Amino acid sequence: MQIRRATEADGLAIADFQIKMAMESEGITLDRATVEQGVERVFREPRWGHYYVAEGADGLLGSVLIQYEWSDWRNAVVWWIHSVYVIPSQRRQGIFTRFFQTIQREAYDASVKGLRLYVERENSAAKSCYQNVGMTSERYDLYEKMLSGR
Repeated sequence: MQIRRATEADGLAIADFQIKMAMESEGITLDRATVEQGVERVFREPRWGHYYVAEGADGLLGSVLIQYEWSDWRNAVVWWIHSVYVIPSQRRQGIFTRFFQTIQREAYDASVKGLRLYVERENSAAKSCYQNVGMTSERYDLYEKMLSGR
């Protein structure tokens, strides 16, 4: 198994992973065309981020999206780990650890100041996984307002 930067050829598989993740984690059915366009846009407009994939002998095993945040407090970029998905048969096999090691190494080389992610409050398996790679739950709660109709 190898972790590598994703290419446009991986786009449909990444979109499929995201559709599955939304259903598994939140019971949400995503519109396939919208997700496919969203994934494609990251490849067309790299300012939005970049993907990593885990690839095994039989194909892709998972993916992660990195998104960028400018921190004026730190005068540096922070990478958000987003859209983490590993196929069910490959979970608890160390794939996220390998993703994290690769991301951390590349972030360090790019002078990124930190790595962040958010996790659904009830997802104890994911929380345990993130804690196992040394991430901590900090003092911030996430608030959001999604703007519909736009």
